[in-house]
Amino acid sequence: MRGITKIFPPDVMALEDVSVSFQQGEIHAIVGENGAGKSTLMKVLYGQERATRGTVFLRGRPVHFREPGEAIARGLGMVHQEILLVPEYTVWENVVLGAEPATAFGRLDAAQARARVQARIAEFGFALDPDARAGELSVAARQKIEILKLLYRAVSVLILDEPTAVLTPQEIPQLFDELRRLRDSGQTILFISHHLDEVLALSDRVTILRKGRKVDTVSAAGLSKTQLAQLMIGREIAFTRRRRPGERGPVVAALHDLTYVDGEGRERLKAFSLDVHAGEIVGVAGVEGNGQLELVNVLIGLAPASSGRFCLNGHDLTHASILERRRHMAFVPQDRRAQGASVAAPILENAIMTHHRLTPALTQWGGRLINYAHARAWTKALRDRFAVAMASADAPFRSLSGGNQQKIILGRELLLNRPFLLLDQPTRGLDIGSMEYVHEQIAQERAAGRAILLISADLEELFSLADRIAVMHRGALVAVVPAAQTTVDEVGYWMLQGRA
Repeated sequence: MRGITKIFPPDVMALEDVSVSFQQGEIHAIVGENGAGKSTLMKVLYGQERATRGTVFLRGRPVHFREPGEAIARGLGMVHQEILLVPEYTVWENVVLGAEPATAFGRLDAAQARARVQARIAEFGFALDPDARAGELSVAARQKIEILKLLYRAVSVLILDEPTAVLTPQEIPQLFDELRRLRDSGQTILFISHHLDEVLALSDRVTILRKGRKVDTVSAAGLSKTQLAQLMIGREIAFTRRRRPGERGPVVAALHDLTYVDGEGRERLKAFSLDVHAGEIVGVAGVEGNGQLELVNVLIGLAPASSGRFCLNGHDLTHASILERRRHMAFVPQDRRAQGASVAAPILENAIMTHHRLTPALTQWGGRLINYAHARAWTKALRDRFAVAMASADAPFRSLSGGNQQKIILGRELLLNRPFLLLDQPTRGLDIGSMEYVHEQIAQERAAGRAILLISADLEELFSLADRIAVMHRGALVAVVPAAQTTVDEVGYWMLQGRA
C-alpha cells in the first residue's frame, strides 16, 4: 500500500500518506489508538473503502478493488469481529454458502461441496466436523468456520479484526496455533488488535498508526509491551494493577434469586444471587451469551424479572421503573452508540441525558423545558473534568472518536453521584490509552465508596480492577471468588465448564 490517503467528507483526514507492505507467509499486526486509521486502512485494502489518493499493489501489480468481492477473487479476505454464520446450517453448508458447486442441472452438488470442505479442513489441520451444526459449536470453532469460508475460496491473505474478542483464555492459544500453521503454509495474516500481549506473542511484524499517519513498522521480536504502547500513543503507560486491598462497606446492591425467562419460555437468568458492597468492585466473567446481557437488562429495568428481588440501599426496585432505578444507580451500557447515546444529536444533549430528568438545575418551568445556558455550562464542566476532545457542544455526538464518546457517557454517569455503578463492557473497542483513563476513573469511584458491578469479556481488565470475580455459565452464577485467590486460567475453566 503506497501513499494511501483517505478523506471522509467534508474534511476528516482518516489516513494521510500511509505506505506499508505485507510479506507472504508473515503475521502482521496493525495497532493504534481509536481513530488512528487501522480499520480504514484494512477496508481500503479489502475494497470496502476507496482511497482518496494512493495505490494498492498486489504481487507487484496495481489493483483497484471496487468492492470486497473483487478482493476475494484476487485472494484477499476479511474476518470481521462479528461471527456471521447460519446456526441451523452444518459446517460445510456455511462454508460453501454463496459459492456452492452445482450439478449439470443447476442444483447444489452436496457430495462435492462436503468433500471440498473436508479436504480444506484436512489441508489446514482444523479440528472441525463438517457435519456439525454451527449453532451447537463453541465460539472458537465458529471463528474457525469463518476463516475456513475464506480458505475455501482460495484466499491467501487473511485480514482479522480483533480475532480474540469473543474467545475465552483457553481458546486463544488454539487460535494462535491455527494462525501460525496457516502462516507456515504460506498464508499472510493481517490482524487488528488492542491487546498488546497478543500482538507481541503472535505477530512477526507490527505497523503502528497514530492519528492517520504511520509511525513505524517494526519487528515484534525483542519489542516490549511498554515500548509498543509508547509508539502507539506517544507517552508511557502504566501496566500495574490498580486494585488495592481495603475495607469494604455495607451491602449496597442485593440481588436475590433473580430469574429471567424470555418470551419463548427459555430461562436466560437462573436464580442469580450476589451482594455488592460499598467500596468494592465485583467483576462478572463469562463467555458472551451466558446471561450477562440479561442480568444487565433486569437490573436496569429493560427486562422484567420473572422472580427474585433486586434492592439498592434497602429500596426494593424489582418492579420499579427505569427512571426510579436511575435515582439510585448509574449505568454505562456496552453499546455506546445504540444504547448509551443518540449519535445524531448534539454532544450537549448527550451530556445531559438522564440529568435532564434528575438534575433540577438543568431545567426550568418545573422541569418542562431545558435551561440551555445551564446545559452549556454543564457540558463544558464535563468536558474539562473528563478531558474530552471536542470542537463544539453543538457538534453531533458521532463526530467524536470512540474514546471521547465513552468519556462523555462515563462522565455523565459518574456525575450522577449514585451509590451503585453498573458498568457493562465499559472499555470495549477502546485503545490502550482510553482504557487506562477509564480504569483510573473506575478505581477512583471505588475509592470514593461506590459499589461497582463490572461486566467485562476482558479477564485482564477484571483481574486489574475487581476485588471479587463472579463467573456466569448458561445464565447461572457458578463461582464467586476474591480476585487475589484465583487465576485467569482457573476463571476461564469455570467459564467453559460451568463449575468451580
